[in-house]
Amino acid sequence: MEQLSTGKKINQPSDDPVVAMRGVDYRSELSKVEQFERNMSEVRTWMDSSDEAMDEAGQSLMRVRELVTQASNDSYEENQRENMASEVEQIKDHLIELANTKVNNKHIFNGTHTDTPRFDNNGNLSGESNNKAINIEVSDGVELRANVDPSNAFSENMIQGLENIVTDLRDNNTTGDDLDGYLSDIDQYSQNIVDERADLGARMNRAELIETRLSQQEITTKDVMSSNEDADMSEVITNLRMQENVHRAALSAGSRIIQPTLMDFLR
Repeated sequence: MEQLSTGKKINQPSDDPVVAMRGVDYRSELSKVEQFERNMSEVRTWMDSSDEAMDEAGQSLMRVRELVTQASNDSYEENQRENMASEVEQIKDHLIELANTKVNNKHIFNGTHTDTPRFDNNGNLSGESNNKAINIEVSDGVELRANVDPSNAFSENMIQGLENIVTDLRDNNTTGDDLDGYLSDIDQYSQNIVDERADLGARMNRAELIETRLSQQEITTKDVMSSNEDADMSEVITNLRMQENVHRAALSAGSRIIQPTLMDFLR
């Protein structure tokens, strides 16, 4: 009746020590797999956020290149170049915001110093900044880098380069040839982001494979644990019916054995 009400083969270790010990091992394995899945979820969040931020950064740099290319045409008037300078300045501020992206209250582009932003509001690199990898264990003996190299994605040179473009756009003495010189720098900033996204993409593919394997491990472990602990309800019900029949037969036989006779009354 305990097995029928709980659905378990055992309800305390003394019922079957072997099954109980196996259950402890299976639960420990399941707990470990579930922790790896939580770690994997954290890694995926970092990766997805990093990829989105770098995608925006790449598009922003493309716009800067368009503006610089237009401005290199000396036919533009002073107020037009001022408008371009203002737009580039806004893009620079946007790139600083992207570099200071936070996920779960952690800055993902500042190496291991996740409690501080990469840049201050003026675009100066934080004194607490570094480019170290953040490795998270996602399986037994397997660690996966969650962050990207911020020196490639959001370098100090890139922010300073954009600031120089803004300054030169506002300088009437700047020629088109001077602005042309920035194009190769912008292309290099963009290429660095592309390279970093490619490396991140390879790790995201591996993360997907690991997620699939962890999901399968969880299913397998739960199945094995269920097989070890869960009672076969049809068998339990059959056994219960059998015991009830035996009990009723015993009661019936006992009642017949002790039936009163005429001698019982004569006494």
